[in-house]
Parts: sequence; C-alpha cells; structure tokens
Amino acid sequence: MEVEFQHLDLRYERLRKRDPFRERQLLGSLADHGQQMPIVVVSGAREARVVIDGYKRVRALQRLARDTVQATEWALSEAEALITERAMRTARGEDALEQGWLLRELMDRFGLGQEELGRRFDKSKSWVSRRLSLVADLPPAIQETVRQGHLAAHAAMKYLVPLARANQAVAVLLAAKAAQLRLSTRQVQALYIGYVSGSARTRELVLQDPRLFLRAQQDALPKKDVPKGPEEELVAELGALGGIARRLHRKVQQGLWAKLGPCERAEIVPHVRRVRADVETCLGNFDEETTDAGPEHARSDLAPT
Repeated sequence: MEVEFQHLDLRYERLRKRDPFRERQLLGSLADHGQQMPIVVVSGAREARVVIDGYKRVRALQRLARDTVQATEWALSEAEALITERAMRTARGEDALEQGWLLRELMDRFGLGQEELGRRFDKSKSWVSRRLSLVADLPPAIQETVRQGHLAAHAAMKYLVPLARANQAVAVLLAAKAAQLRLSTRQVQALYIGYVSGSARTRELVLQDPRLFLRAQQDALPKKDVPKGPEEELVAELGALGGIARRLHRKVQQGLWAKLGPCERAEIVPHVRRVRADVETCLGNFDEETTDAGPEHARSDLAPT
C-alpha cells in the first residue's frame, strides 16, 4: 500500500538511534534503485498509520522529496507490533539502551510490568530491570545525543552512566564535549578515567579542553605503547599487504619465476591459487562495506530502522 507522509504517525521514532553513515548509504540506494522494502505500520486514529519499522526509509524518502512511502500494515495492536518487530529484528546495531527505550515505552504507554515484559521477550526480570535502570540513570540530554548519532551508545553506557550517578552535571557536560568533537569510545574512556582519578587541575582540563587533555596524554605515552585505533590498524595491514605484493612483483619481473623448473613451478601453483583466493576474499569484504551501489548498499534498505 502507498501512504502519504502526512498520514504517518512517527511517535516511536525516538526509540531508535540514528546512524548518519548508514542513512547516507540508504539515501543513495533509494535515489538509485527506489524503495525495495516497505515500512511496517499499524492502524492508528482516523486515517493515520503508526510507523513500527522503517524510520530511516521515511527520513530518506522525505529528503528525496517523495510524497508517499510503500508500507505493509500489520493487523496487530501497537504493543503487539512493537514486541513482534523487536523479536524479528536482527541483533546488528541494537544495544541495551535501545532495548531500555522500548521497555520503558511499553511500560509507560501500555502498562506492561517487568515480569510480563521479561516473559514476552523471553528474558529474565533482572534483564528488564537492568535496562530500565540504564534509561533512568542516563540523563535525557545524553540519551538525546546518543539518539541523534553524535555519541556512541557504548561510551554513554559504560562511562557516562557511572559518572552521571556521581555528578550528573559533569556527565552532561562531558557528553556534550565528546559529541561536539566526535570522540571515539576509547577517547571517552580516557576522559572518564582522567576525570575520576585525576587531580582538580586534571579534572578542569578534561572538562574545559578535552582535546588538549587527550593530546597531552598521548604525548606522555612511550611510542611503543601507543595503542592503534581501528583506522591505523587497517592502514598498517593494507600497507604490509601492498608491500609484499610489490616485492613479489619485482622479483617475478626480475626473472625469479623463469629460474624455476617444471616441477618447482607445479609446487608453487597451489600456493598462488590459495593466496589469490585469500586476497580476493579480503578485498571482496572491503567492497561490500564501502561500495555505495554494491550488494551491501542495496541491502541497507532492508536493515532495521
């Protein structure tokens, strides 16, 4: 069915985090190939359709100035639809904070208790309680920063929750600084450790100029002990792979292969095939992750939103 945007009720949009990178991928996919997967809705008041799944698709189609969205309507109540969609969703990208948002919504809007929620999600009551506590302990301002995709949920849960329990104002300020500077989880960890274990002067530096604190901390580490980030690790590995390939190419050009006899060449050929398969598999994984119009990009329209 086709639904006009003015008839969509987006009340549950706040239960999902945004991912700017994946939303850009989806935008390109929809622009090139159109909508491949309908959003999920249930019947609401009057002509409204309450969106259960597909918020990224809705935002992307609105940015493309489309008037309607393809939708499939479930003959379920809102509560049943939310629970069913959560059960069908893959684990990719979901974290305890999003689970907490959903549980809190089901409690507040539909009156479901913790025991009932645990039964419906096939989890223990303590599982439900921990996630509800996480939402209760994390200040709303930090939750909104995570929801907008400006701060990693893992960083907020592991470092800002305990900080907020001790000093909510400091946690909110640190979250705002981390979001503004687009800091990684590892960098937020360094700031947290620096604040809780540092002197008054160190704490002041962490809050006033976190970038300077991180730079000073990095400079103080012995070079051999400086941990590499994911980007540095990948660049180093690709550089090593490229270096080996170039050295091998030069040796072949210089006649190393020509010096081998038929039996020796026969022994080398299986190694060549094995290495080629390994390299093609490795580079194929990169293509799937980085090619906007490739298979992975096309599947982005199917990802949970």
